[in-house]
Amino acid sequence: MGTRSCRLCGADLRTTFVDLGMSPPCESYLAEEDLDRAEVFHPLHVRVCDECLLVQLPAYIPAEDIFSDYAYFSSYSDSWVRHCERFVETAVERLGLGADSFVVEVASNDGYLLQHAVARGIRSLGIEPAANVAVAAEERGVPTEVLFLGQETGRKIADVHGRADLVVANNVFAHVPDIVDFSRGMRELVADDGRVSIEIPHLLRLVEGREFDTIYHEHYSYLSLLTTQRVLAAAGLSVVDVEELPTHGGSLRTWSARTETAPEPSPAVARVLADEAAAGLHTLDGHAGFASSVAEVRDDFVEFLVDCRRRGRSVAAYGAPGKGNTLLNHCGVRADLLSFAVDRNPHKHGRFLPGTHIPVLPVEALAQARPDYVVIMPWNLRKEITAQLDYVGEWGGQLVVALPRLEVFQAGSA
Repeated sequence: MGTRSCRLCGADLRTTFVDLGMSPPCESYLAEEDLDRAEVFHPLHVRVCDECLLVQLPAYIPAEDIFSDYAYFSSYSDSWVRHCERFVETAVERLGLGADSFVVEVASNDGYLLQHAVARGIRSLGIEPAANVAVAAEERGVPTEVLFLGQETGRKIADVHGRADLVVANNVFAHVPDIVDFSRGMRELVADDGRVSIEIPHLLRLVEGREFDTIYHEHYSYLSLLTTQRVLAAAGLSVVDVEELPTHGGSLRTWSARTETAPEPSPAVARVLADEAAAGLHTLDGHAGFASSVAEVRDDFVEFLVDCRRRGRSVAAYGAPGKGNTLLNHCGVRADLLSFAVDRNPHKHGRFLPGTHIPVLPVEALAQARPDYVVIMPWNLRKEITAQLDYVGEWGGQLVVALPRLEVFQAGSA
């Protein structure tokens, strides 16, 4: 299929959902010697399929170019690790997992989730395409295969390791260009009576919260429960239950089974579908209007930064996540408006944000520079980070979030 063809149904993509202009890959952090070299920018033009309603970004960048060497390590977010530990506890209870069980996680990153299964004595296997991240998982005692999942590789892994009682795919489903082949890979991995658990940012919450910074090149699809069902059905999987989660600005956790052995869906499935329909997301016309919401967020944030500069106030950023790079590039922000960012991930220290060339420093740089305002880039972790930044109030500094709307508040208050 071409870049203008729907990755689910193959129809021509004619309708714009939102066009964020041109941006570099959000995780392509720069070394100092790269600053005088050309950067490649790609479109962030998201479309919605007129036929099946899948909201999607064409694969402007192949997944292999993004994920083979990756700067994101899940374990640097304490709240995310706790979230995943709770998930393992829930799955153990829900599915009766024990010493004789087998759990596979796709896009297992640095072992942030499977370490909790390993600690319970459950046989586990990670599948992770980024070799540099997989090394960290192995060091945690999580066996890991370095590859991209598809139907063929899923079959090969099942032949070697057996089929799994639980296949986990947390925040990866939207990251694969060939989402149907990926789903077929999960079907190959799961046992007849097993379950596939997927966590995805929910399109309904993205629209409600104006979360356009979650749009970047490695997010190829923006999913509702309806379109998730349609993708999985094309691979022979059926959604049997769904949970609504607060993570990533509002997510869904779907539980699926092989279609031929799947039980009737829980009432929660019908409830979430009804919420989506009420919001208009089950019609093409219901996807209109998001672009104007994005423009409002952009204008408010830029006006705030320009006002700070005019008043001689200093602004820094806490966190250097991919979503922050979408926000900064779409808003045209550079180091004259936001002087530096700090991040807990040492792999990013001494590097520069893509496109904007804002330097990334250790967290300690905040207390040294004492900026007047600190913009929390991972706004979805606002509560956790606000607590971490309590000390910013010592010099009268204030905290800022740009989404879902611009808000300036005192350090130490959530």
